[in-house]
Amino acid sequence: MSADLGHLILVLALVSAVYATFASLYGGYTKNSAMVYSGQRAVIAVFIFVTLAVVGVEINLLKNDFNFHYVASYSSIALPLFYKLTTIWAGQAGSLLFWAWILTIYSMLVLYFYRKDYNHEMPYVMGILMSVIIFFAAMVVFAANPFELLAHAPADGRGLNPLLQHPAMAIHPPILYLGYVGFAVPFAFGLGALMSHRLDNRWVKTVRRWTVVPWLFLIIGIMLGGKWAYEELGWGGYWAWDPVENAAFMPWLTGTAFLHSIMIQEKKDILKVWNMVLIILTFTLSIFGTFLTRSGVVSSVHSFTASSIGPLFFAYVCLVLIVSLGIMFFNFDQLKSKTRIESLVSRESSFLINNVIFVGLCFAVFWGTVFPVISEAVRGIKISVGPPWFNTVNTPIFLALLLLTGVGPLIAWRKSSTHYLKRIFLKPTIIGIVTAVVLVAFGITKPYAVISFSLCAFVTATIIAEFHRGARARMKSNSEGYFLAMLHLLQRNKRRYGGYVVHFAVVLIFFGITGSAFDTDIKLNLKQGESREIGRFEIVYTGFESSRDDHNEVLAANVVLKVDGKNITTLHPSRHYYFVSEQPTTEVSVYYTFMEDFYIVLNNVDHEANSASFEVWVKPLVIWVWIGGLILTIGTLIALLPNTKETELRSVRKKQAAEEELVAS
Repeated sequence: MSADLGHLILVLALVSAVYATFASLYGGYTKNSAMVYSGQRAVIAVFIFVTLAVVGVEINLLKNDFNFHYVASYSSIALPLFYKLTTIWAGQAGSLLFWAWILTIYSMLVLYFYRKDYNHEMPYVMGILMSVIIFFAAMVVFAANPFELLAHAPADGRGLNPLLQHPAMAIHPPILYLGYVGFAVPFAFGLGALMSHRLDNRWVKTVRRWTVVPWLFLIIGIMLGGKWAYEELGWGGYWAWDPVENAAFMPWLTGTAFLHSIMIQEKKDILKVWNMVLIILTFTLSIFGTFLTRSGVVSSVHSFTASSIGPLFFAYVCLVLIVSLGIMFFNFDQLKSKTRIESLVSRESSFLINNVIFVGLCFAVFWGTVFPVISEAVRGIKISVGPPWFNTVNTPIFLALLLLTGVGPLIAWRKSSTHYLKRIFLKPTIIGIVTAVVLVAFGITKPYAVISFSLCAFVTATIIAEFHRGARARMKSNSEGYFLAMLHLLQRNKRRYGGYVVHFAVVLIFFGITGSAFDTDIKLNLKQGESREIGRFEIVYTGFESSRDDHNEVLAANVVLKVDGKNITTLHPSRHYYFVSEQPTTEVSVYYTFMEDFYIVLNNVDHEANSASFEVWVKPLVIWVWIGGLILTIGTLIALLPNTKETELRSVRKKQAAEEELVAS
């Protein structure tokens, strides 16, 4: 696509977004249906123009048209086709355009599903969504144009950053963006409900699924990023409290609090102020996360671009927060609840405490992330905040959240009696205490590890007991077998029991993370044929192999891994050198087991001495982090499915409506 045509399409997208915002908000305020309809047509135009722009950038990438600055900066002739397609989100201009495109897709879905519903709220919802697109469209038109031309086209481009040439990283950014951008929908519905003075619980029920979907995308993106860091960076871990990691984690924390909190509003019509504040914070943190990733204001291994748009992005983050809180302040009377929390020992109270802890954890992460920037701005000295600080501050908070994972969902509504608490929690508590005693008896004395493993046992026991109680009740009332009763239990209330599956997945993730307290890290140098024992493992260095193609050169070591004298596998840690970017990378090799990972990195090969130097980690329980992430995804998908009761009720209502229409005719 030519530069002039591409720029024209971007300008048309911006103009359409401006008109869609004005027509929707004005039409909603004046109740002018013609303006509302016109605004909806403009939303479709925005989607078409932004889609054409994305297609145009992809065409230029596939054609290796190095006349364009973006193509020359992030692609090359030798770059594999798959990575050429994913290059659109590798750089500043492409990622901003991609962000806007995802939001137009979300906007189109909202428009399609609610085109005949929410007549009062929808104009405001669409106006708010389009106002967000105005910012991103303006950025790609005036500050980061993906169709910018070079004065002299090079023969080849610089190529994609080698660290990004990994399957997990290829799909990690779009999934993460689906999470970031998706929070715009519940944010728009929340402000739309305020602006239209329709603050009944219907908006909360509507946005639950629109919140769960981006929440799920965000956690999948975080897990994929961790997997990439684990296998690509070669430092032996998957989470380093890096600023860009934190940028994705913060909106997930407040989004999780929001998902828990809206359940209380649905049931008891309370926590309205909390819910509005939480969704405003979640969306603002999503924009802030994009700002951290793409502004270059913080140093991060995950941040692959630096630019001058940081001040513009920061100003927009402040604008979103100020305007949103202003709208909330001027409509504050609508958020007053008629009912109050009756007892500290109740599900309502536990969820409120849950909210406070989530927000507290988010603030701790936020402060640790921005403190180096603040210290540099105020004192001229950049004080780094590393993993030790984050771990010291956040570990007790995480353990409190883990405890609430088992306690909160099982406490009764309104007030829980002592007898009820004893009946529900006595056995899980005993299991947790016994777990702690056994761990100490076997020599595990690290306090946080003992507490974490014990809480994992406690929460798992509460979840199993809850499934068991439900199945037993169905067996008595419906004369069903145990496993059939369990299946029907899940079908009848997917939201509740899908949530329990998610909580069990969180337990597995905590279980895997706690294993890092027992990591072993060894650096060694081996000559060819030499072996070394590391715990229950033995490794033998048998030499190296080298290969090259037009894209890169690879130097791989061959390391035989043995357990109890038997060959288990051959590992191939390697170093890659990419010609176009003139950049080396490390490719680790990992042997996965359910108990521990054997993780080896090739540091160097000495050809003259016929030896190689390695760094080796034995990392207990890591695989349970990835298994937990998979089960969390499954549990969330279960919770998203409609319950059998909801489907039956919807069918009855449709039948009644059809009968009433027939009688009326």
